[in-house]
Amino acid sequence: MTGTGPTPQESIAAPHPDEAALPPPAFPTPEVRLLRGVPYAEPEGTRPPELDLWLPGRPNEPAPLVLFLHGGAWQRGRRDDMGVHTRNWSPGPFARIAAAGFAVACVDYRLSGEATFPAQLDDLRCALRWLGLRSAQLGVDTARTVAWGESAGGHLAALLALTHADPPLAGAVVWYGPSDLGTAREGYSPHDPRTPEARLLGSAPAADPERARAASPVAHVHAGAPPFLLVHGEQDTVVACSHSTELAASLEANGARAELRTVPDTEHVWLGASAAVVDDIFEHSLGFAERLVFGTSPREAAHRPPRSTTEP
Repeated sequence: MTGTGPTPQESIAAPHPDEAALPPPAFPTPEVRLLRGVPYAEPEGTRPPELDLWLPGRPNEPAPLVLFLHGGAWQRGRRDDMGVHTRNWSPGPFARIAAAGFAVACVDYRLSGEATFPAQLDDLRCALRWLGLRSAQLGVDTARTVAWGESAGGHLAALLALTHADPPLAGAVVWYGPSDLGTAREGYSPHDPRTPEARLLGSAPAADPERARAASPVAHVHAGAPPFLLVHGEQDTVVACSHSTELAASLEANGARAELRTVPDTEHVWLGASAAVVDDIFEHSLGFAERLVFGTSPREAAHRPPRSTTEP
């Protein structure tokens, strides 16, 4: 066969995410558009990572961005899950954030069974690059990005906020995230090769202290860090509350802004907290993000949607 047209391999390949058509939107609420399962990169030899993008229904200007990162010990989890307490909310947490005027990108990242650190951070940078590239089409302002994550996703949100420079992030909301992978704590040894932290790094943190340090947000704190909101249950036996108290102290010692909120009698993923307390944590976190990008407090935000109800 001769000719100058595309090869069969080139003809078969799907359009690159940088140029591919966007999926048709769904409308989970009248105020919100949803683009689900949008590929944002095309890595060699592995599945294309995807994101869900929740958008304000009728924005008057490009919307600031919340980049949401799910938990799951870096080894499981779904991009559209903010945790057990929010799964039955109506409207859901991402619809609520979008109704407040944000775009919300819920991003896939490679899990530790697929690739070791820093692959996860690399994926998030790729997602931000794609969102910036398609920003005019999407109506998104990536120069006003707040990273928001829970547990392992909180760890990645903190790392991204402390290390991403082009453009720098506006802030970070971190729910019960690890901040120091190399320090022993009650119930955790950096010498143990069976921990989620060891699976993330590819070896026990103590066996590779340089990589453990590179993966520890507390090691990247600097005076120019964006504002942080750190929220943690005081009785957390999965990720000790000291991770957040120490990161907050380091940020403040370096001249950066950190707000720390610890929740009494509360375990990991807000177990032990009432529905009202979890809703208040969410509202406070959303208000923090609003103040960073809109300059308003939660009480002053006229675009605030109603609180969710929990379905039986």
